[in-house]
Amino acid sequence: MADSYFPRWRAQPNAAEGRIVGTDERLAWPQMFAMGVQHVVAMFGSTVLAPLLMGFDPNLCIFMSGIGTLLFFVLVGGRVPSYLGSSFSFIGLVIAVTGYGGHGPNMNIPVALGGIIACGAVYAVIGLIVSAVGTRWIETLMPPVVTGAIVCVIGLNLAPIAVHGVSGSNFDSWMALVTVLCVGAVAVFARGMLQRLLILVGLLMAYVIYAIVTNGLGMGKPIDFSIVANAAWFGMPHFTAPVFNVQAMTLLAPIAVILVAENLGHIKAVSAMTGQNLDRYVGRAFLGDGLATIVSGAAGGTGVTTYAENIGVMAVTKIYSTLVFVVAALIALVLGFSPKFGAVIQTIPGPVLGGVSIVVFGLIAVTGARIWVVNKVDFSDNRNLIVAAVTLVLGAGDFSLKLGGFGLGGIGTATFGAIILYALLRRKAVKGALV
Repeated sequence: MADSYFPRWRAQPNAAEGRIVGTDERLAWPQMFAMGVQHVVAMFGSTVLAPLLMGFDPNLCIFMSGIGTLLFFVLVGGRVPSYLGSSFSFIGLVIAVTGYGGHGPNMNIPVALGGIIACGAVYAVIGLIVSAVGTRWIETLMPPVVTGAIVCVIGLNLAPIAVHGVSGSNFDSWMALVTVLCVGAVAVFARGMLQRLLILVGLLMAYVIYAIVTNGLGMGKPIDFSIVANAAWFGMPHFTAPVFNVQAMTLLAPIAVILVAENLGHIKAVSAMTGQNLDRYVGRAFLGDGLATIVSGAAGGTGVTTYAENIGVMAVTKIYSTLVFVVAALIALVLGFSPKFGAVIQTIPGPVLGGVSIVVFGLIAVTGARIWVVNKVDFSDNRNLIVAAVTLVLGAGDFSLKLGGFGLGGIGTATFGAIILYALLRRKAVKGALV
């Protein structure tokens, strides 16, 4: 109840008939397990794709996503239904600080881990501040025109990475386009949960086509399944210790601002779906996400964030029970203890991964534009027009700035540029569009 830290979850045996299941309710346990599996499947595509693009161990990242989700659940007192998975916001800067070539293990991961921990620490501090003074200042600093531009920039900034990854040969480029078509076909022609899992299903379709063309017909580089055969069914995840490099830490720490905007948007979306005001839990949600990022970085995993994919699952099923995410997290932990499962992930061909990246990064960019549309951002206001225009070019062009030992990459420059520019132009808005 309201006076207890955790809710007292009430069983709802008739929920299968279409009744909404609230955050403080639960289904019968067999149904809870099925829903947990569904949420794991929903997060799987992004939680695997992000670490692969940065050269991290995807098996470890799935394991740490489970740890992070449980930590988040405890910090928010089981009041906010969310799953924490690998964040795409780190990709560009992690590649920059590690010099990662785009395929295979990243040998400089320890340097990135120190920066991820620094980002988590900044994020956690923001959470403490929000817990003390509320969220109004964040909403003032980052209105929809700013948050939309920041999210859009993440996708645009990552675009060259996706294109470069599929430009190794003509065959790779064609297979990447086949992958894009597979994902697009699922997105347009599939229905129900199959459509919700468009990235995963599209990837599997492209994987099968690639295997037929290469392993079956002898075109291109075949998939090596020997690593799957040689991998054990059970084993400990491979943890990696961080290295604290000042330059890497200063580059990655500002990503916390992006995560704040992302998480706040997700909480607002969940509030709208459940009909519950979750504003009082925002600070604790930031703190939980920040601590989860610190723990993940300390063990060798990526930075984490709340997942829109799982919010989509809740929207479809109308099951908002926070206990479902405990079940999903426990399933992720079990998968993390299977090297064979990790070996299967490692067999995903580069062109297929690159094709999926093109779609995912594009969707991120479009999500930013959707924020403008949903919030009816007025682009006849020159302030909004200038803020969006400058932010997009700074991010897409990867405009970097250095001040002594402190440096900002394209995403960081665009993020702070959007916030500062909006604040500076606040009192000088003039009606009448420039274009």
